[in-house]
Amino acid sequence: MRKILKSFQKRTKSNVLKMRTDQIDKSIILKKSLKENIEIIKKTLGNSSDLEIKKFYAGKKKELKLAVIFTDGLVKKELIYDVILNTLMIELKKIDFNSKDFSNRNLIDTLQSSFIPSLEDMQIIKDFKNLYLKILSGDTVLLIDGYASALVTDTKGWEDRGVTESSAESVVRGPKDSFTETLRTNTSLLRRRIKSTDLWIEEMTIGEKTNTSIAIAYMKGIASENVIKEVYTRLNRIDIDAVLESGYIEELIQDDCFTIFPTIYHTERPDSVAANLLEGRIAIFVDGTPFVLIVPALFVQFFQSPEDYYQRADIGSLIRILRYVAFFLSMLTPSLYIALTTFHQQMLPPPFLISIIAQREAIPFPAFMEAIFMEFTFEILREAGVRMPRAIGPTISIVGALVLGEAAVDAGIVSPVMVIVVSITAISSFVFPAYNMAIAIRIIRFVFMILAATFGFFGIALGLLAMTLHLCSLRSFGVSYMSPIMPINFSEQKDTLVRFPLWSFLKRPQSIVKRNRIRQQSPSNARPKKPNNK
Repeated sequence: MRKILKSFQKRTKSNVLKMRTDQIDKSIILKKSLKENIEIIKKTLGNSSDLEIKKFYAGKKKELKLAVIFTDGLVKKELIYDVILNTLMIELKKIDFNSKDFSNRNLIDTLQSSFIPSLEDMQIIKDFKNLYLKILSGDTVLLIDGYASALVTDTKGWEDRGVTESSAESVVRGPKDSFTETLRTNTSLLRRRIKSTDLWIEEMTIGEKTNTSIAIAYMKGIASENVIKEVYTRLNRIDIDAVLESGYIEELIQDDCFTIFPTIYHTERPDSVAANLLEGRIAIFVDGTPFVLIVPALFVQFFQSPEDYYQRADIGSLIRILRYVAFFLSMLTPSLYIALTTFHQQMLPPPFLISIIAQREAIPFPAFMEAIFMEFTFEILREAGVRMPRAIGPTISIVGALVLGEAAVDAGIVSPVMVIVVSITAISSFVFPAYNMAIAIRIIRFVFMILAATFGFFGIALGLLAMTLHLCSLRSFGVSYMSPIMPINFSEQKDTLVRFPLWSFLKRPQSIVKRNRIRQQSPSNARPKKPNNK
């Protein structure tokens, strides 16, 4: 047994040493020769047309060789030429390279300290791995002949989309701004709303080839430490070559890969992210996309909209109830019609049953085939409307649905009642604020249609039972997906099916936050008081 343990330890040590040598090989130390450094950079980055290498001489007698390296299109050139080079030439003229006080070891430090008033984030790097990352991220690198280190400054200045109104989560009342594809712009929009020292934003890089910047934002003292650790554990576990959108991260860190229901919430609205952080959740920003991931996510969260809290409580509650009604209409309307017309005709009033029989007299297909045909047709039209240019996309969807529906009825393929059923289903699916939940409902609708065509109401009941059990088994970063409904928590029902007045929200959700739950004072102080006319 001891021999086995010793051999295992030797193998482990050799593997660790091998990993360390591999890491050293990948991050080669910079050379003292400027010419050699430039040759290595050109060889590694290839003959890239956007790679700019500007060589020049400096000093009183032009005895110092330097090079400025940056990526064209990712930097502000006026900052490089007007500030960096001008400041550099002025500072180098002050140095007498032939004096006894001058030493090679303090030139980089001298330049760094003298540049601080003019430039931001001046850093010293000594390896090629970080140098490549800085160049390809929009920073400018200064190399000096005779020094095995480089000065790096932030000169990012690429073209980006400005802050515009959200296209996926529009509201009638509330802020109109939305996130962009630039990470720093997105974090600044969040900082504008939460001006607190408790808002912590930490960054990391994921993607071997893309080196995508990821920012994790949370409220220190409110967010659960266990959830924060779990988020970092799952992010550090990711080993992939590219991250191009937050959907990559969502799929790689979600709890259950084999469910159609989303267990991670995403939004492009800064006010929504701020509200979720204040409830103890964690936001994950991904550079290059306006959609921010929110964890942990609850089932009821996908039926809530930021606008619910900008209207009065009665209006917000009514709209939220409509969403839950639309949830069942969108999911069950076709299957209920199929079950009634196929197995349970006796449950329909005689006049209505006679009307349906008269309409379906010339239809050669059963109700299930009618519903499948119409649902697939509408899904094709919906997808075409999304992919078409924005100017004609909605027109294609509306006109296509009207023309095809009328033509199908005239041709005797479907009945008029089926057109009404599919229309109600389609309109109900547009009510949900979260697009990924709407997609999940559209998928499960076909499952209920098959169950209704096979077993009638009994099949629908079995489907609802199976769906409920599945939802109760889901978790999002350690939090029950169906809380606070299952298990029931009466103290948190103020913001589930309906929305109570804001003055009644005294504590943060217990299912998310275990500490620092107090949001405001006691009800007597928080509730608006009647004016004293005395």
